[in-house]
Amino acid sequence: MVDFVRELQTSIKSGKVIIGSRETIKALLNGKPKLVIIAANAPEAIRQDVERYCKLADIPLYVFPGTSWDLGAICNKPFMISTIAIINPGESNILELAKGE
Repeated sequence: MVDFVRELQTSIKSGKVIIGSRETIKALLNGKPKLVIIAANAPEAIRQDVERYCKLADIPLYVFPGTSWDLGAICNKPFMISTIAIINPGESNILELAKGE
């Protein structure tokens, strides 16, 4: 868990990420993300949409075990974040960590 948090923060700093469910779904429709992260307490409607689009685009989905508030805090944002799309992981190994869990 600590490794994942550190790698996510590295990815945010050195790579390209999309924060938010609407923007993540737009990116999924274009097939851009390499990984999608969703909070465990994400609203059911958002969860269903993201899961469906991830399956269609064959993009891995990682369910973050914390809440949306936790995900927002990790990203240094003062608000809840339900989904994050990793477009470019930058210098992080987040893709390997997400596959392993």
